[in-house]
Amino acid sequence: MTAMLGRYETLVATGELRSDPEQAAVAERLDQLQRAFYKARNSTGLFGKLLGKKAPSPRGVYMWGGVGRGKSMLMDLFHQTLDITAKRRVHFHAFMLEVHALLNEERKKESGDPIPPVAATIARNVQCLAFDEMVVNNSADAMIMSRLFTQLIEHEGVTIVTTSNRAPSELYKDGLNREHFLPFIDLIERELDVYTLNGPTDYRLQRLGGMATWHTPLGEEATEQTREAFYRLTDYPPEDAEHVPPADIDVGGGRLLHVPKSLKGVGVFSFKRLCAEARGASDYLAIARAYHTVIVVGIPRMGPDRRNEAARFVTLIDALYENKVKLIAAADASPEELYEAGTGRFEFERTVSRLNEMQSADYLAKGHGED
Repeated sequence: MTAMLGRYETLVATGELRSDPEQAAVAERLDQLQRAFYKARNSTGLFGKLLGKKAPSPRGVYMWGGVGRGKSMLMDLFHQTLDITAKRRVHFHAFMLEVHALLNEERKKESGDPIPPVAATIARNVQCLAFDEMVVNNSADAMIMSRLFTQLIEHEGVTIVTTSNRAPSELYKDGLNREHFLPFIDLIERELDVYTLNGPTDYRLQRLGGMATWHTPLGEEATEQTREAFYRLTDYPPEDAEHVPPADIDVGGGRLLHVPKSLKGVGVFSFKRLCAEARGASDYLAIARAYHTVIVVGIPRMGPDRRNEAARFVTLIDALYENKVKLIAAADASPEELYEAGTGRFEFERTVSRLNEMQSADYLAKGHGED
C-alpha cells in the first residue's frame, strides 16, 4: 500500500469521506499506479541508466462522473503522494492554451509537422501528466488532441491520469467535425483504464452549505455571494481571483463564445453577454452541455422594451433546465418580478416556474444531463 491509499482510508475512517465502493476502487487503482511507477524506477537501476534504458510507462487512468463525486479529491491525493519528481498536475484548459502557444512557435519555424516537437517539449522531465476536468469545447482542440496524445503516450512514454464529467464516448458530443476527434476516444479506451465515479454523495453540493442560489437585489452583497459559490464549487483560492482561467466554447457555425471564468465545469457569464447580444438556442445548448453549473450575474428587471432579452432568457433557462444544469444568479428581482409586462409575458410564466424549481434540493441533487 502506498501513501495514496493510506490517506484515502484515513479520510473514510475519520468520517471526512463516506464509504463509496466506486471511490474505493479508484483509490485501489491509483495505489497500483503509484507502485508501478516505483517498480519501474527501481527496475531500471544503475545499469539501465548507464545504457540509456527507459523504464516502461505504466498504464494511465481516466476518472469520470457527476459533479462532486470525488474525482478531483482522488486526483489531488494521487498527485500529492506520488513520490517521483517527474510529475505534473495541470488544469486541462490551461494545458490546451499552452499547447496552442507551443504549436504557434513551431509553425513559425516551418520545419514540418509541429506535433512531435511539441509533445517532446511537454514530455521533457515528465513521466506522469495529471489533468483535472478534461473537456473539449471547440474544434481547434478536437483537431489536435488525437495526434498529440498518441505522441505523448505511445512515443514519449507519458502516463496520463485525468478526470472528466463525461464518459470518453461523450466527449465533444455533437461537436463540429467530431469525426476527427473519434481516434482520440479510441486512444483513451485503448491506453487508459476508465473508471466511473457516480456515488451517492455530492461533496461539492455539500460545500454550498445550504447557500441560496438566487441572490437579489443586484449589488455588492449579491456579487459576493455568487463569487463565494464559485470558489466553493471549484476549490479555487479567492486570493487568486484574477488568475481564474477563461475559455472559448464552440457554439456551432464556426463561432466561439468567450467565457470570462471557466473552471471545473463551472462557467461565469453576464446577462448582457448571454441575452443582450444576438444569440439562439444552439448557443445556450452548447453552454448547457459544457457546464454543470452556470453563474449568471447582472440579471435586470425587464419591461416591454426588453422583450428580446426576455425571450432569449427564456431560451437560456430552457436549455439549462433540460440538461439539469445548476444555476446561480445575481438578479435585480425575484423570478416572479423579472418580467411583469411585455410580449411573451404569458410564456415567461414557465420560466418563473423553472427558476423556482431550479433552486430546490431535488433539482440540485440531480446529475448534469440526467433524464
